Amino acid sequence: MDAKTCLQKLQYIGVLAFATVDEYGAPQIRNISAIHYEAEAMYFFTAKGKSFCKELLTDGRVQILGYTKYKEMIRLSAKAVPAMEHEQKKWIDTIFNEQPYLSNVYPGDTRNIAGIVFQITDAVIEYFNLGVNPIFREHYTIGNSHISFKGYQISESCIGCGACLANCPQRCIQPGNLYQIQQTHCLHCGNCYEVCPVKAVEKRG
Repeated sequence: MDAKTCLQKLQYIGVLAFATVDEYGAPQIRNISAIHYEAEAMYFFTAKGKSFCKELLTDGRVQILGYTKYKEMIRLSAKAVPAMEHEQKKWIDTIFNEQPYLSNVYPGDTRNIAGIVFQITDAVIEYFNLGVNPIFREHYTIGNSHISFKGYQISESCIGCGACLANCPQRCIQPGNLYQIQQTHCLHCGNCYEVCPVKAVEKRG
């Protein structure tokens, strides 16, 4: 798995959930299908008059979520910015050619009057597959993004009692003088954190 494959999977899903925060700090979610994909970039269309557009122009931070029939969750965290002014028409036409239904929504030149295309070229992608055993989790980047890891890790305070391993639903903890969590198979459920008698399990991020 890699970033390019994750973007391809999002393209196959088609309709994605886009999450933003409005001016009052309230979460907002929209389903968006007017998207064009490049090898390591996304371009999506919305109308200038929509609250969605205002939120993107004000802040730009967005999380995008897709879920496949194979129980794969792909989450993309990014900052969306308007595509270059001289490229707006090119990307609008590209998206409308790939999604013919949009011409029913914005016929003729109304697409160019009302519409704006945002681009995402820097993002962190989280791939999470619940359909395999053990589960698989990995992070990738496109552009100049930086990964902030979450989940749990075991510190040097570990006494090797095995309580974490016994209570890990994915058995992703390796025993030893210092127990270790296999991060690619970790659910982030926190069982190890809750049962450790010496608080050797620490939260990451």
